[in-house]
Amino acid sequence: MKFGPIPIETAEGAVLAHATTAGERRFRKAHRLSAGDLALLRAAGISEVVAAVLAADDLGEDAAAQTIAESMAFRGIEARSATTGRVNLHARASGIFTVDAAMIDAINAIDPAITIATLAQHAPVERGQMVATVKIIPFAVSSALVDAATKICAGGEIFAVNAYRPVRVGVIQTVLPGIKPSVLDKTLRVTEARLARTGGRLTAERRTPHEIAPVAEAAASLARDNDMVVIFGASAMSDFADVVPAAIERAGGTVIRAGMPVDPGNLLVLGMLDGKRVIGAPGCARSPKENGFDWVLDRLIAGLDVTAKDIAGMGVGGLLMEIPTRPQPREPLPAKSQLKVGIVLLAAGRSSRMGGPNKLLALFDGKPLVRRTAERALGSKASGTIVVTGHQRERVRTALAGLDVTFADNPDFAEGLSTSLKAGIAYLPEGCAGVMIVLGDMPDITSDDLDRLVDTFRKAGGNAVVRASHDGKRGNPVLLPRSLFPAIAHLEGDTGARHLVEAEGLDVIDVEIGAAASVDVDTREALECAGGVLQD
Repeated sequence: MKFGPIPIETAEGAVLAHATTAGERRFRKAHRLSAGDLALLRAAGISEVVAAVLAADDLGEDAAAQTIAESMAFRGIEARSATTGRVNLHARASGIFTVDAAMIDAINAIDPAITIATLAQHAPVERGQMVATVKIIPFAVSSALVDAATKICAGGEIFAVNAYRPVRVGVIQTVLPGIKPSVLDKTLRVTEARLARTGGRLTAERRTPHEIAPVAEAAASLARDNDMVVIFGASAMSDFADVVPAAIERAGGTVIRAGMPVDPGNLLVLGMLDGKRVIGAPGCARSPKENGFDWVLDRLIAGLDVTAKDIAGMGVGGLLMEIPTRPQPREPLPAKSQLKVGIVLLAAGRSSRMGGPNKLLALFDGKPLVRRTAERALGSKASGTIVVTGHQRERVRTALAGLDVTFADNPDFAEGLSTSLKAGIAYLPEGCAGVMIVLGDMPDITSDDLDRLVDTFRKAGGNAVVRASHDGKRGNPVLLPRSLFPAIAHLEGDTGARHLVEAEGLDVIDVEIGAAASVDVDTREALECAGGVLQD
């Protein structure tokens, strides 16, 4: 292939390097010039163009990329049609990506004109996600180079997406004096969420003393009816003969590896019992944050073997204290700025400390407080506002007449705050990455305050709890990520989300918004001091 300035007289069949305009006609980059095109260029006074002239044995960029992609052997992956010298390959199902790095390196070493980029070895992928791309750099490449690439591809499977399987998992949690049941309950919820992500299912749980014999008995029982057993020890493994590895062996199994070079996750135990894998989970697996347990669990659910050698090789890249987001090349994940946040505005309370009047109907600058708050919610970057009603629901609805809000009636409002949280979240659309809980009796909260919380949540990738604060003290509103929704469903009585924030192990980001974060109007005096006028 020759590339550079070419006289119009010899440019038929050449490929334009740059977009070119001839009168009213505009030729795009990579357009192959015909005799008619040349006539238009001449008429426009153009005497030469920058273009590529293909040799007899050259393949155009699309043909070359398509030929290489079609010569590849892969599983669980779909190759798209070539365009602009590129073939993108996408996962047919969610799973774990595996790649023959030596084959990729060999193809990329042939010539800089031919490139293949992939995700990292053992990267978790979602269905439809791009996992690899074949790109031809110039407009054409010698067929001999393409032949060299296809010859390498004939050597075997180059990459694959190993789809997750619907495995059944039994869980054992050991107990010592002082272990709170709430900790065990939380561990179960986090584990269920982990398995749901990959299509697995938690089928049974056993709680035993932190002793070898009862753990061994429970492990043997669960292994008979499940595909995998996970053991959460009440005390971290302190020796390779400690309770969890010893119990696996007592049950007749073998310990494949105790300890792993991944942090967090060092204290993982991997064993085999009756042909089933047994994982002694490290303490960090009680948290939803990614850790070494995820690496082993996800690979096993995807049907991949995990050996002692595999675990020993996880040290490079195994420091997970700060985990970067890995965007998909050329086809990025949805921008953080697009993460949807819904607002649940709580307006069901009885205003019991007011001695009768409903504080949400008090007038501020001639407007009911609940309407003032709802309008500010609607004026924010949130994707929608759900108003939870209960006490005097008809009067509250009347005060909100004409506003584009969704009403969620809570007939159980007298049983406490938890019922209103659950009622509101039940109305959130599936696409919401988080929910902001806004109290109806905070007169100084503005749309800008709410926007600051939304922006912070999006910058954190939708994975953190974001709280309004004032002078270093936590306040309201609070923005909760979707991962907490299942836990909220288990709340009871007059309990809010505060203890979940502390118990679930998520990152918490406090956003200073000033006094508005701590000004509510629970009493008649506080309401009047804030400028409100109570209505009968």
